[in-house]
Amino acid sequence: MKAITFDTFGGPEVLHVAEVPLPVPGPGQIRIQVRAAGVNPLDGKIRSGAMKAVFPTPLPAVLGIDVAGVVDALGDGITDVAVGDRVVGWADAPAGSYGEYALAGAYTPLPDGLDFPAAVTLPVAGETAARSLNLLKVGDGDTLLVHGASGAVGQVTVQLAVERGATVIGTAGAANQERVRALGASPTVYGPGLVERVHALAPNGVDAVLDIAGKGALPDSIELRGGIDRIVTLADFAAQRLGVVFSAGPPENSADDLGTLADRLVRGRLITTVAGIYPFAEAEQAHRVSDGGHAGGKVVLIP
Repeated sequence: MKAITFDTFGGPEVLHVAEVPLPVPGPGQIRIQVRAAGVNPLDGKIRSGAMKAVFPTPLPAVLGIDVAGVVDALGDGITDVAVGDRVVGWADAPAGSYGEYALAGAYTPLPDGLDFPAAVTLPVAGETAARSLNLLKVGDGDTLLVHGASGAVGQVTVQLAVERGATVIGTAGAANQERVRALGASPTVYGPGLVERVHALAPNGVDAVLDIAGKGALPDSIELRGGIDRIVTLADFAAQRLGVVFSAGPPENSADDLGTLADRLVRGRLITTVAGIYPFAEAEQAHRVSDGGHAGGKVVLIP
């Protein structure tokens, strides 16, 4: 089968299309004919070699976690889906979702009316958002500050936090302020004066901070919290030096939760954004957009 691979760590230019072996589903796995694969910031960090100590990656490698497509083959013990069903889920390593076929052990059927690119906005973003909110113990009455509120993970995080009864302040670029407001958060921009802007929006302070953007906002976050308690970053490697929790998993993939999000998305009760759709041949450009940190939603690859 054809897949996007890389043989050496480096920039987006190391990605190329190549022939790789067709994966065979094991017990509890399905094989999916991929119709859409999500590109996540983590993919770029793995490709660059920045995550080698955390995610050892034998080369050549096929990246990708978010996957949506059609069930092509069943491993032993699979009874909840059939060949030909439309599904979305998390691709199992070592074969990622950047290929014509992928394996998955955690997945959910797609509701009618939900297309494949929209579906792949959900697995990583939904799992990361829920896990982060649980880690921060965000609940009713809390004020949560989210850095990177307009991105793929940020959008879902804001909406789930609001559902929990939290008041949310979301930072984003100037062009994405209204998008953040539409999610149910009070928006503000990055940059100098952030502490003062957040104080104006939350005179009683913030109870928790989630940094998804990784753009150097941790010192301001610590000032706003008056310490490092209830601050989590998903992207800023300065966390260890500052004593802040850096969360990279392990993932808590729940097919039931994913199914709920898919149902809500098709019913218009959840907002996500497909930032761009690129064919496999343009994987390099897709990674450049994702690496830039201003995609404004999920970057999607299609075979």
